[in-house]
Amino acid sequence: MSSASASSLDRRNLRIAALAFLAAACMVGLGFASVPLYRMFCQVTGFGGTTQVANESDAAIAERLASSAGTPPISIRFDANTSSGMPWTFKPVHTSDSVQIGVRDLAFPTAKNNSSVPITGTATFNVEPEQAAPYFNKIQCFCFTEQTLQPGEEVRMPVLFYVDPAALDDPNMEGVEQITLSYTFHRKRSEDS
Repeated sequence: MSSASASSLDRRNLRIAALAFLAAACMVGLGFASVPLYRMFCQVTGFGGTTQVANESDAAIAERLASSAGTPPISIRFDANTSSGMPWTFKPVHTSDSVQIGVRDLAFPTAKNNSSVPITGTATFNVEPEQAAPYFNKIQCFCFTEQTLQPGEEVRMPVLFYVDPAALDDPNMEGVEQITLSYTFHRKRSEDS
């Protein structure tokens, strides 16, 4: 084999190796980015029952629309759970509430640490039926941050929310009379035992 063809083969092999390394690096990068990208996709679209996060000005606009349009009420059901290994009691104060679409409302689930040590937990949440998720807006929620409860401590955890009046214009929401907001508390991973 001539030295020119060997040199050409070496360059080709080096280029293929560099492309393979670049492809592997991109795969690793996508692996790390997939969770935040998926979370962002779910929050934007409501996919998988992910609720929307709103601010006070969004809520005020929705409430003005609701007042002027005379929006109907909708039933909101609250579901509270703990994952296995989470030594808390977590339950809603009221399992359901009737709220006017577009009007802010407060729910107060309670959590109690039944263990003899401080426990930190994080709540995951979703909305059913899934088509209601883009219209269920949380303004303030304990689920936005980790919660630490001392041994025996019991707290009320407020959720300030509203249902966007735009739900009334969505044909997929026709016939939806109740929305379920479900939470599950998980023990912080570094504390898992």
